[in-house]
Amino acid sequence: MFRHKENFDKKKVLIITLISFLIGFSQAVAAYVLSTFFENAWGTKSVGLFYAGAYFISLLIFLNLHKFVNRLGKSSVFSLICLLEILTLCSLVFLGFTKIAAFFVVLYIVFSATAWLMIDIILESFSKDDVSGEIRGEHMTVFNLGFIFGPAVSFWLWQKYDGYTGIFSLILFLNIITLIIFIFSIRRTDSRPMNPIKVGAMIKKAWKKENIMRIYYISFVLEAFFAIMVIYTPIYLLETVGFSKNDLTIIFTVMLVPFVLLQYPMGFLADKKFGEKEFLIFSLIVMGISTVAVYLTSSFSFFVWAVVLFFTRIGAAIIEVMRDSYFYKQVDGQDIDMIDFFRTAMPVAYLLMAVITSLMLFFLPTKSVFLLGALVVFSGIYPAIKLKDSK
Repeated sequence: MFRHKENFDKKKVLIITLISFLIGFSQAVAAYVLSTFFENAWGTKSVGLFYAGAYFISLLIFLNLHKFVNRLGKSSVFSLICLLEILTLCSLVFLGFTKIAAFFVVLYIVFSATAWLMIDIILESFSKDDVSGEIRGEHMTVFNLGFIFGPAVSFWLWQKYDGYTGIFSLILFLNIITLIIFIFSIRRTDSRPMNPIKVGAMIKKAWKKENIMRIYYISFVLEAFFAIMVIYTPIYLLETVGFSKNDLTIIFTVMLVPFVLLQYPMGFLADKKFGEKEFLIFSLIVMGISTVAVYLTSSFSFFVWAVVLFFTRIGAAIIEVMRDSYFYKQVDGQDIDMIDFFRTAMPVAYLLMAVITSLMLFFLPTKSVFLLGALVVFSGIYPAIKLKDSK
């Protein structure tokens, strides 16, 4: 069940991990201000609709990405996506804060998500099952290290340049560096999968694999949690609780620490001793309870919010690395269709949560979205229990 064709290359893994840091840092600089961009340009109730549009487009691309990879190769597709992302960011720097710019932000979200999927596919080409948890733990730790610094840099640029132009300029620079490193280090190691299949056949193939569908649902749960938190936490803490941007900088930095501290050691333990199943069950419980606490918290204390959000990310950090470790022990670098399918959990989750929460906010207060998040998280416990463990 867990043995596949492997082409382990430690040097390439390290280079890809460096690229992941740059991608993570650039995405983090943008992540917690994009919702406020949409809100300021088009109003609070439009935020979810813009995200829904972005992730609907992303879903269509993810489902068909393996066809482009088959025709052009992994490296060419990644380079093309990076180039499109760079052109989009140039447009955002030129336009500044305008209503029209919001549609270019949608394109940025689409290209950014696709670039992350492609680097994930390329990483699997140089990995092996025996150290999948360790590789994924290291990869996610470095990626999320970028997220530790991202919010602080983002809010500093926001205040210093009184808007979004400085933020998009930095992201543009990081993307150019990413593309240059990739072209000179990974470009000549391309490979192309064989026998691309249609979308319907791809979904049918995944549906027959019970454990892939279970881990897919757990991935959906995690991405739904991220969608709600990324979109609505900044809005709620700024507008309802009354925190300043400086407060959010510190809170979000503290909140993201578990991703750096936990993911590599947890991936190592999953490989060597325990497998992923038990960690997934435990983490879903922790994340569910702490998300309920976000909904119930009425405090205006900076410290209380930092602690509550910190505990939500303890669960999320462990689930993220366990999810990837488990899935990649069941596929190899040639299973582009299954990797594409697996990563659709993110756009599907963001699309559904954006639509559902947008409808909820017509009738309920903003904090109600966190209760929805908790219910979704708890729904992942049963599939986690039914997983066939890798140990």
